[in-house]
Amino acid sequence: MNKPGLTARRQKVLGSAYRLFYDEPLELVRGEGVWLYDAQGKAYLDVYNNVPHVGHCHPVVVDAVSRQLATLNTHTRYLHPGLIAYAERLLQRLPADIDKAMFACSGTEAVELALRLARASTGGDGIICTRHAYHGNSWAVSQISPETPGADRATHVVTVEVPGLLHRKAESDQAPVKQFVTGIEQALELLSKRGIKLAAFIVDTVMSSEGINRFPEGLSAAVKRVKNAGGLFIADEVQMGFGRPGRYFWGFEWQGVAPDIVTMGKPMGNGYPVSAVATRSEILDAFSGRAGYFNTFGGSPVAAAAANAVLDVIEDEALQDNAMLTGRHLRSGLADLAAEFECIADIRGTGLFNGVELVTDRQSMEPATGLAHRLVNELKQRGVLVGRTGPGENIVKLRPPMVFSRDDADLLLGAFSGALETQLKNRKR
Repeated sequence: MNKPGLTARRQKVLGSAYRLFYDEPLELVRGEGVWLYDAQGKAYLDVYNNVPHVGHCHPVVVDAVSRQLATLNTHTRYLHPGLIAYAERLLQRLPADIDKAMFACSGTEAVELALRLARASTGGDGIICTRHAYHGNSWAVSQISPETPGADRATHVVTVEVPGLLHRKAESDQAPVKQFVTGIEQALELLSKRGIKLAAFIVDTVMSSEGINRFPEGLSAAVKRVKNAGGLFIADEVQMGFGRPGRYFWGFEWQGVAPDIVTMGKPMGNGYPVSAVATRSEILDAFSGRAGYFNTFGGSPVAAAAANAVLDVIEDEALQDNAMLTGRHLRSGLADLAAEFECIADIRGTGLFNGVELVTDRQSMEPATGLAHRLVNELKQRGVLVGRTGPGENIVKLRPPMVFSRDDADLLLGAFSGALETQLKNRKR
């Protein structure tokens, strides 16, 4: 069927809440490694999707899921070695005091469970999140996802602004740190005025919706204030975890902060729905003293098989090292483009999660939202898929599968340069 017909059918049965990428939507039919293929057979270099963490349709994961699905798939109220083995492997990757794991199906479910743990442990309800964050789409989690418009914030949720990278005078500039800590203190004061006890402060550790921000001094100081106030720190690793930072396995390591609770999702199963929450024993005990936990599909034998296979591939194919080396090569190439194109104000990120900030000019630093939109669509026409992020939606988000290579990076850089040149020429006409 042609795309307009398929789009109309989709709209009729799915409704207006669903969104499609790109001005001209893609109908994808196959994936392999870093490549996606549309219904006409055109190949697209995937520089956006972190769900297929070790590559689309990785044969090791496909085989593990297929074999387990053909053998047994139940739930966690029966003993099964697969989930136990995975939990042991996962916890070995985390700080020593994080010694318990719980499982669900999605990042949203993991974050919701983390909120329940924090509330049970602290006796509080108040949550502090960053002003442009996205953590999930359930009712409770949408309350701490201000990036998604339309929902009034509940009174127990207070937001704090993350200072923009471009406004720092130098790496040693402490003004943004003071600004951020002041925001945390104001949030604590507001909760207190409302008679609400603090439960937790939650951060997506790459700060993707904030525009991809490394802010270790500010986060460390903020977490200290939160803990002094009796709250917990929740590190949301749904986007950044599992080796994507390159030098580090987790985003909280990149940011230099220690979590009380860690949430994980999308990358864990390479497309199979599995997520997790990891925390300390005393936090879990406070929760389990009030209620048990059960998730029909979370941590099933098939989910465990998928998650174990993903860890196998990360280790066997040295994908964390690949993220570090390929990411370094990519940022070097992007820096060369920034020297050529005045509209590129900043290159940021680490490993295989990077952003290119586009501005109308380097004097005003006004977000080039329109250019970013056109560039994303131009790159799609050239067979490269990327996304946008940031409060101004002017930061091109580069977040490919972990098997992304130097050659793939060079393809992206060539397409990026050509697409920018085309769009800037068109704008002058």
